[in-house]
Amino acid sequence: MKTLLHTLAHARTGDKGNRSSISLIAYEPRHWPLLVEQVTEERVAKLFAARKPTAVKRYLLPNLHAMNFVLDDVLDGGVNGSLNLDTHGKALSSLLLTLTLDVPETTT
Repeated sequence: MKTLLHTLAHARTGDKGNRSSISLIAYEPRHWPLLVEQVTEERVAKLFAARKPTAVKRYLLPNLHAMNFVLDDVLDGGVNGSLNLDTHGKALSSLLLTLTLDVPETTT
């Protein structure tokens, strides 16, 4: 069965300069292994390809059933370095939560 990531986890984004940090937290600990398996650096880089990240790094926080993604060079230079109206990374967590996952029917 396919489901969107937002049904299993929530996210929060922060930004510093031209770098965005997206934390992903499982709603339930039993979903953690599935998230680790399917929400990979490669899939996140592909999802954010239009933002042209130069690097995507995932940090696992197993005691919290969470992970943090750091995406470099995705904010058009950052708040102080871009003429765009919104160069904050705050909305990027919404994009991450649109990732489609393959889940066993017993998981949801």
